[in-house]
This record gives sequence, C-alpha cells and structure tokens, in this order.
Amino acid sequence: MPKYKHLFFDLDHTLWDFERNSAESLTDIYHNFELINHGVMSLGDFVRVFLEINTRLWNDFDQGRIAHAYIREHRFRLVFEALKVENVAFGSALGEEYLKLLPQKSHLLDGAVALLDYCAEKDYQLHIVTNGFDSIQASKMQSSGIHHYFRHVITNEKAGAKKPDAQIFAYALQAANAHPHESLMIGDNWEADIMGALRFGMDAAFYNPKKLTFDRTPTYDVQHLDDLKLIL
Repeated sequence: MPKYKHLFFDLDHTLWDFERNSAESLTDIYHNFELINHGVMSLGDFVRVFLEINTRLWNDFDQGRIAHAYIREHRFRLVFEALKVENVAFGSALGEEYLKLLPQKSHLLDGAVALLDYCAEKDYQLHIVTNGFDSIQASKMQSSGIHHYFRHVITNEKAGAKKPDAQIFAYALQAANAHPHESLMIGDNWEADIMGALRFGMDAAFYNPKKLTFDRTPTYDVQHLDDLKLIL
C-alpha cells in the first residue's frame, strides 16, 4: 500500500457538513425575513429547493459554465422563481445574509475530527484544496475548529484555477513542497476532486456515502470517513 506524506482534503461535503449548516442558515433567514409573509409557505420547500439549485450552480461552476459571481448574485432569485414567488425586493439582501450566516455554522460530518486527529497523530501533512471563496472557507474552518490541522488552504482564487483543472493541483503540490506519488486527494466530488486528481497523476480517495458508481474506478472508494483510517 502506498505510503503517503501529504493529504489534500476537499472541505464542503467532505469534512464540513454543508447540508446541515446550510439548512440552519436558511432556517434563520426564513424566520428573520419572515418569508412566510412573502409567499414562501414552507420552510422545508425553501431549504430543499435552495440546496437543489445551489448544487446545480456549483456543478455548472465546476464545469466552467458560470463564474463565482453568478452564484452569489442569482441563486436566491432562482430559488424564488422555482417557488413561484416574486422576491425582487430583497433577493440580494438574502444572498448577503446567507454568506454572513453560513460560515458561522460549525457542524462537521460524522468522523471528521476523529479522522483529522488520527492523521495528525500519524504525522501526515494535511492541506485543503477547495473551489470555495477564500474568506468564507477560512471562516468555516475557524468556526468548526479545524483550521489548525492544515498547513495550506488552497483555493481557486489563490491558484488562479479551480478543480478539476491541473493547475490548481500543481499549485497545491508546489505550495506544500509535495510530489504526486506521495500525495492523496480526498473528496466527495467525482469530477472536481477525483477525476481532477487522477488526471493529474495523484491517487484519489472518493468519499462516497451515497455509493455512486462511475465508469472509472478511484484509487479508493469509502462510504464513511472512518474507512480512511484503514487506508492511511
């Protein structure tokens, strides 16, 4: 089994519990802005539609079809359109409030802290590689108490490229003074994390709780973060 020295983690959906933290932020927004008085009759529908649209937008971003700014500016408008609610009056205010609330949430996925403790005890050098915004990702890590585990936090803004582009992986390895053969990418996004790393020449561990299948086999396929301890 390969001996890794550097572990490169994705953040959202891999360590940081995006769905739970996002749902809490949207619940706060729903009540604070009294959205029920503006035609959004169901909190559950509001959260569900937002998560569906947000996932689609980030997939479009990963594929290079839209920019970060488009996500920030348009996702709540798209949510309200899907809910057949006219929200022109405060759509931008909701977007700003969401970006304020979300990074303050601290929930991690089950097993995340135990895994990071294990990796630290084994003297792995840990790094983050994320397509998220610099300031927001830093705040998420501070709020959830995991920032101290990581030597480098590589974002698309720093690298000038986003996963799955080879440039961001090259930038990450250069920053960490690492080589592909001693490095492992760990993430939940098949195209951005896994295929990006494999095409670059790095091994990749697919965090795959939904047991998805694709044409190509990753280096490792795990359904729970605890399973990674058997690899490392």
